[in-house]
Formats: sequence, C-alpha cells, structure tokens
Amino acid sequence: MRDILNYSLKGHNTFGIDAQCRRYVELETAAEAASFLCHFAPGDEPLLLIGGGSNLLLTSDFPGTVLRSGIKGLHAVDDGDGVLLRCGSGEVWDDVVAYCVEHGWHGAENLSLIPGDVGASAVQNIGAYGAEVKDLIVYVEAIEIGTGRCVKWYNADCEYAYRDSRFKHDWHNRYFITAVTYRLEKAFTPRLDYGNIRQKLSEMGIVHPTASQLRQAIIDIRNEKLPDVKVEGNAGSFFVNPVVGRAKYLELCDLYPGMPHYAVDADHEKIPAGWLIEQCGWKGKTLGRAGVHDRQALVLVNKGGASGQDILRLCQAVKEDVWRRFGVEIHTEVNII
Repeated sequence: MRDILNYSLKGHNTFGIDAQCRRYVELETAAEAASFLCHFAPGDEPLLLIGGGSNLLLTSDFPGTVLRSGIKGLHAVDDGDGVLLRCGSGEVWDDVVAYCVEHGWHGAENLSLIPGDVGASAVQNIGAYGAEVKDLIVYVEAIEIGTGRCVKWYNADCEYAYRDSRFKHDWHNRYFITAVTYRLEKAFTPRLDYGNIRQKLSEMGIVHPTASQLRQAIIDIRNEKLPDVKVEGNAGSFFVNPVVGRAKYLELCDLYPGMPHYAVDADHEKIPAGWLIEQCGWKGKTLGRAGVHDRQALVLVNKGGASGQDILRLCQAVKEDVWRRFGVEIHTEVNII
C-alpha cells in the first residue's frame, strides 16, 4: 500500500494538471483494500476514486483522500463457447484487450486503445465503434467503503446505460472496485459497420479481417484522430454524444440535411457531439491555453500550461455555442473535480 500526504496528481491525470491532494492511497490487493476501507472515516473525506486519470479534469487542489487501485491479475476460466476473464481493477484496459486478442477471445476488439483501467471500464461503461463494455461484463467485485464488506454486483444490478451506471449515481463513492469479470467469445464475429472501420480496412487491403487486424485498424483510426497525451494533455472524448427525441431530430434534419446521426430506438437519435462543435467553428480554435483539437472537435486539449479552470472555461464556451445554435445540450463525459 502507498499512503502519501500532500501528493501531486500531475502524473495521475492525462490533462497534465498539477493539482495536489491532501492524501493519496493506492491499494494493491483486495484484502488490503478491505482492511483499509473498513476504517475509512468522515475525517478522511472528501473522497475521490481514480483510475488512470484519463477521464478526469482537476480544477483545483483536492482537500481530501484520493484512492486508486493497484490490484493486478488476470484469471481465465473456460465457459464452453466462451471464456470468463477475471481482471484486477488496476489492470490497464487496453492491455486486457490485447491479451484477449492474443488468446483468441473475442468481443473487445472495437474497444481497443480506450485509455484507463479495468475498474473505470465498469463505472463508465466505456464504448466506441459500436461496442460497449456492458455487453462483456458478467459481474463486478467491490469493497464497501466504511465497512470493508466484500460485494459482488452482477451486470443487471449495475443498471448500465450509455456511458453510465449506478457507480456514477447512488453507488458513487460507496464502493471501491477490486475486480471485473468479462465474458469473451471463442468465435470471432467482427463488427465493421460503425464509423470508418470498413474504409480503414480497405486502405489496409483487408476485406475479411482477423481479430488482430480489426484491433490494429481501430488503433490506427484512434491514433489518427486523437492527440498524444504526452504532447497535448487531454482526456479523449470530453463530451457525450447527445441523444435527442424524434421531433428535435427531424427539425435539425430539415436545417442540416447532411447531419450525421445514429438510431437509438424508434423515438431517439444520437448526434455526434464533435459534429455539432465543429459546426460552431470551434475545431482547432483556442481559448487561452486550452484548445479544441484540430482533427477531432470532441477532444479538448492542454496547449501547454493550462489550468483546470482554463479547460473548464473552454468547455462552458463550447456548450453555450452548441446550445445557442442547435438547441441541443451536450454533457461532459469527463469527471470534473
């Protein structure tokens, strides 16, 4: 266990914001987590649970305790047509995807290169290119904060929705995730119809991709669209794609016939937030030391020396412009502290 006072979180957020916390605790086993968390008291609050910091914007120093999982380990059990893979919550998500592809376990390929840890995948219901991790999760193991009680939540218990779960609502700061078990398939059924996956495969000269080739295509697409956090600090997609009702969708279609959209159900359509932001002229623009990425308007970047408040001001300006032009409210995917 690491237990450090007055600790800099600069290395724990991909925006590269140099904010401090009063206390930083990293727990390396479930038993250690249970022992520590049963004694967690009001004096240790406020509490912030973090993973790899790829979905985090720190706007000031944090006056309480930051908890992070360092729990590692992968354990697979054959499940007939598939495999149950139990992963420590501190494992890097993309390392897990690579491990699955290497072993011929399928279903996570479209989620390649999404930053962050395993524990965060279960909180956020990460998704990309037509796939969501909720479709892989079997159950989540956690420790109740304040009692040290071990719990297991099955997929249905977590009430997963688009980039959402109970861990972001009534379970917020109540549970420390220690492991997530996913079910992968032995048979490979590629999902190629979202975004420009087929186009990228065509550029690679591939018609019928293997799982490894599909993973590489996804990685190439993401690298072409998203900035390197070592060059420009960012948290990937800063905003969630808004879902609008049928009437609003038809209204916008009349005004913008070429507007991209994806059907959610008979009554709702999803509109890319990046497209809305780009139409407002923000793509590639800056506001002080913060900016909108020049290749993907969904991404806000630290142009060098930006504070969390600088990024937040840009976020608010972008949201206001989108609302003013389209009458659509866009929400942040990033956790703003």
